[in-house]
Amino acid sequence: MSQSTQRGATATPDAVTHTPIRTCAGCGEKSPQSELQRYHQHDGDLVPGPGEGRGVYTCRRLACFERAQAHRGFNRTLRKTVRVEATLARLYT
Repeated sequence: MSQSTQRGATATPDAVTHTPIRTCAGCGEKSPQSELQRYHQHDGDLVPGPGEGRGVYTCRRLACFERAQAHRGFNRTLRKTVRVEATLARLYT
């Protein structure tokens, strides 16, 4: 055994950063978390941005937001019925 192994030193591979992957509630594509729009529920309403608890993501395309709304993707992912205000669509323009 070499001395470095005896002392508990281990060779470290190149630093690899982990990028969280999330699934769009509209189209179902997987993308890095930083490329998606996050929502959460607050008092029964769908709210954009970071927040406590379970979150749901969509691509930054209006079509994905509308599809998630029409196919109840927000409710399914959040495991709760939420109200989706029409004004949230302005985030995509």
